[in-house]
Amino acid sequence: MYSTVLIRDIMTIRNHNPARPIKVAIIGGGPGGLATAIALDKVPNLEVVLYEKSAVLREVGAGISIGQNTWNVLGLLGVAGSLTSGHPTLTVLNLNGRTGEELTRAERQDKGRHTSIRTERTHLQAALLKHVKPGVIRYGKKLERIEDLNGAGVRMYFVDGSSDIADLVVGADGICSVVRDSAWPKYPLKFTGTTIWRALLPRSELKALDPRFDVTGWWHLPTSHVWFSPVGAGLSEIAAREYQDPEIHSASKSTWGVPVTNEYVESHFTEYLPQIQAAIKAIPTGAWREFAAFAGPELSQLTAWNNKIVLVGDASHALSGAFGSGAGFAMEDGWILAQSLALFGNDLSKALPLFDEIRLPYYARMYAYLEEQRLKRAESLGKIETPTEEDRVRSKVIGTGGKDMRWIYENDIGKAWGNALGRLGVESPGHVSSRLDDSHEVISAF
Repeated sequence: MYSTVLIRDIMTIRNHNPARPIKVAIIGGGPGGLATAIALDKVPNLEVVLYEKSAVLREVGAGISIGQNTWNVLGLLGVAGSLTSGHPTLTVLNLNGRTGEELTRAERQDKGRHTSIRTERTHLQAALLKHVKPGVIRYGKKLERIEDLNGAGVRMYFVDGSSDIADLVVGADGICSVVRDSAWPKYPLKFTGTTIWRALLPRSELKALDPRFDVTGWWHLPTSHVWFSPVGAGLSEIAAREYQDPEIHSASKSTWGVPVTNEYVESHFTEYLPQIQAAIKAIPTGAWREFAAFAGPELSQLTAWNNKIVLVGDASHALSGAFGSGAGFAMEDGWILAQSLALFGNDLSKALPLFDEIRLPYYARMYAYLEEQRLKRAESLGKIETPTEEDRVRSKVIGTGGKDMRWIYENDIGKAWGNALGRLGVESPGHVSSRLDDSHEVISAF
């Protein structure tokens, strides 16, 4: 069972200052937006509204990773027990896509309910939706732009011609965030040159083509890879990526989850092993979805407009899913935002700087790690006078095996919050920990 910071404990540091009423608008109904709505619902005197652009909430893509870090925040949100479908990813492979040579193998420990799994994105969404109160989500509300009203808050303008005002706007609208584009108009989001195609296929069909397809793994060529992983419910996912020079090839921001023909996807992977080509050809007509990968530089702040805008998830760190745990990061953001608001009685001028203080260094470390890995790959390849295709493939996976990544995949956001309270000199009887009991139940933070 969790030991958490209860509202009666933090009330003592407010010196009889009750939480002031505020309205918070969340833009985007992905995992980060839904988790933020769940966490904010527990904050006193706070009205939360989530604006979702689709008429019906739906997930695009195929699978999603749930590592220990994500289980930790799901537990704090009270959602962990609702996610019951998925497949353990205890073994992870990197292989040569032309020869089949195994390049690296990572074996993970089975941690019971905290075991890393791969599940369908729709299953995570359904688990979160169970915990969002009726009436919180407003559908068919695609954001067009936002306007700073100074002391009167932020006005949101929607494509349907309507508008609304909130004291705080949370940009949970993804890597191509409209909120970020409005508040950071010069942010240089760029197409990376990588295009991803995703689909699902019955697990038995993939396993029949090659037993190794039943193990989570990447099959590489120098500028592309094909990923296979079971996701539970008798299904496996295929995620195929190819890189092309972005100076020559361009992509539109609208290329996100759009259907593409089977022939088009197949044409990009003709150099792979025959069984990989067969797996790609086995995808049913119309099932492929295309995603253009975008990225942008590190932000110096995740808040703007005098603490009336805050970014969570991919909107705050445009890294194109580099660590495969974006949903977990987004949910951690939402949970920390809620704790910060409750701690300071909804005083945005204090709560949002604390959010920045906790989350900015974490994302800065991610950017630094990616740059370090880029330099290591270049150094490794530079030592070879005439690199072969096999050399170029091996250089892609140099970062795997040996690098301690527990700071990401075992991150305990509850402990991070407890550490922040310690820096503030706030004492609480047992700060948040991330140990789940057998029922996945938690004591609510508020």
